[in-house]
Amino acid sequence: MFVHVETRRRSRWHWATLLIVTVCVVCFVGLTLMPAPQRIALLLEWGTIPANIFDPHQALLPQLADPALLRLFTALFIHVTWLHLMSNLLFLAIFGLPGERALGSLRFLLLFVVGGIVANLIGALSLVGVHLPIIGCSGAVSAVVGTYVALFPRAKLGLVLPLGLYLEFVRVPAFLLIGIWVLLQLLFSYAGPSYGAYVWWAHIGGFMFGLVFAMVSRDAVARRLRY
Repeated sequence: MFVHVETRRRSRWHWATLLIVTVCVVCFVGLTLMPAPQRIALLLEWGTIPANIFDPHQALLPQLADPALLRLFTALFIHVTWLHLMSNLLFLAIFGLPGERALGSLRFLLLFVVGGIVANLIGALSLVGVHLPIIGCSGAVSAVVGTYVALFPRAKLGLVLPLGLYLEFVRVPAFLLIGIWVLLQLLFSYAGPSYGAYVWWAHIGGFMFGLVFAMVSRDAVARRLRY
């Protein structure tokens, strides 16, 4: 008796990156349509403001149970300029789509959310007393980039570049794009209050979280790619 064995893997629908992009864009459009006073009030209410989350005169451990820490999550989806939004979403798409295929949508969403929360927490701890809001998903994208580097250390990415009158498809090392992303994060970190507080440590924290997440997930990724 012969038994047919299916050798072609069924394609899976990857929804996490699309969901994140959609939520970020919807939140940005909603903020843009608000009157300026209402927009500022929302930023102060739902952004991560270190001075409102951590009190330098109190013990840290009890403060970690404060419901105000919800702002570490909500701040991930708040952007106030299109350039900030598009730069984050561009690199999320570049590194997130292959990362999601390797990790699976649920695990990738967990990476983005938890990595972003950890990054904002580190940012808030490094800026205790600062009243400017930490906003945007740069810390979460940092976690995605860190995981990508750990999973695909020698990867090259295909890009379509405008060269004169033609579009040229080229393959560039992932580390080159990561270097561009680092420069952008430095720019946004020091561009002023319109981009939030200076959160370079949040980016570093998110990147390190992504590296650790990749190490922990290696076996699960190997099993996923095998079947």
